[in-house]
Amino acid sequence: MSHKRIPKRKIVFAGGGAVAVAAAAILLPNANASQGGEPEPTPKKVNAAAAGDLASQIASQLGEAFGGSYYDSEKQQIIVNVVGDNNKVELQVKQAGAVVRNVKNSTSQLKAASQTLKAEATIPGTSWSVDPRTNQIQVLADRTVTDAGWNQIESTVKSLGSDVARIKRTAGEFKPLAAGGDAIFGGGARCSLGFNVVTADGAPGFLTAGHCGVAAAEWADAQDGQPIATIADATFAGGGDFALAAYDDPATEVASTVDTGDGQIVDIAAAAEAAVGQEVIRMGSTTGLADGSVTGLDATVNYGNGDIVNGLIQTDVCAEPGDSGGPLFTADGGAIGLTSGGSGDCTVGGETFFQPVTTALAAVGAQIGAGDAGGGDGAADAGAGDDAGAADGGAGDGADAGAANAGAGDEGVDGGAGDGADAGAANAGAGDQGAVAGAGDEGAVAGAGDAANAGVGDEGAADAGAGDVGDGAGDVGNGNQDNGNGDNGNNRNGH
Repeated sequence: MSHKRIPKRKIVFAGGGAVAVAAAAILLPNANASQGGEPEPTPKKVNAAAAGDLASQIASQLGEAFGGSYYDSEKQQIIVNVVGDNNKVELQVKQAGAVVRNVKNSTSQLKAASQTLKAEATIPGTSWSVDPRTNQIQVLADRTVTDAGWNQIESTVKSLGSDVARIKRTAGEFKPLAAGGDAIFGGGARCSLGFNVVTADGAPGFLTAGHCGVAAAEWADAQDGQPIATIADATFAGGGDFALAAYDDPATEVASTVDTGDGQIVDIAAAAEAAVGQEVIRMGSTTGLADGSVTGLDATVNYGNGDIVNGLIQTDVCAEPGDSGGPLFTADGGAIGLTSGGSGDCTVGGETFFQPVTTALAAVGAQIGAGDAGGGDGAADAGAGDDAGAADGGAGDGADAGAANAGAGDEGVDGGAGDGADAGAANAGAGDQGAVAGAGDEGAVAGAGDAANAGVGDEGAADAGAGDVGDGAGDVGNGNQDNGNGDNGNNRNGH
């Protein structure tokens, strides 16, 4: 059967605008010594969705001098930790628009410390992650850790040297957050749908938690209901906590949105990297909306029963059983994570861990928001690509190459509609991260008529307008209206 979403009122949370997403495309320039009289580069404002991507770009170019980074949400700036006294490196960071902060520990040193903890202090009920704000590894032990276990962890932390790691107790118990109940149902468990995706073969599907995916092969959108999706790929413990479910009906129309309940939705533009300090929002079938911030990266969590998960995002956002698999996102539409597990609840708070969406997408070969379309007639409206400029990735120069037909290109290279006539959807497949700017999507980054040489109608304006081909934005991306309907009527999630 085909699941279609009833149109809902779109909302935008307080936060940065879509224009700032372009900041994620900033590359570090070649740094040269400042000439006399040249003004000092000033920090740039970056929105939450772009913060992680910019931080990753800076990290890739600094090497051993990089000591982590975090996001100052109040000033909307990236703070970059720099190890050593290197004026050239510091100038590179400043020219990229970030703020320099001198620290002691490099990222590689902190990763080495994490490996030592893994080898010598892997105890159920513990976790550790990199906290760039303190330039240390933060180690947590929940209420199940015995005195002997605490002593073992404490001894390991001390062996790492001064100012490398710190340890503290945390309330509650670390555990995956699956439960029996409502939302999406499989094998007697209840989880939450994360983000709708388009799979590698162009079929519609969705992401959820890996521990949900290994618990049951088939999932329904109502308790005791007929299955609507089958798990195609699932990973839990070790390399992550994510699963890809393929909709059983290939004509199911999926939308790049999160349903926040009460008839409201948030558009999801694309997957984005997390940054410590970044303000984020979580949706779950048990507790609905909750917000908070990212507190650590590359977290390792020992859930017990031998279930050790690496590479997670740590936050102070609350969650409860049944929220597993639900989406973590930014106010301006960045898909950040999938709820994995944590301690505490939404009454007392606690720590919650999330699977990075970027890692999950790469592993399963899917993408978020590539045209907001699954099977059927929605494919005609694939969005223009990420960073799609004049070079092969944006809407083409020829007739019938409007943004409504332009498949998304991987960073705008050889993936979008071509330069010649008739370069429509038939010849332009969706590429990676293709949903930054859909056809007519408020002109963000590279919509129809974008000034960056991707304007429509250079040779055939009459035929190249956004929406001239296909069903139009109103008919595209209608998601699974029935997925995750909760008992209280506001538990629809991640459609």
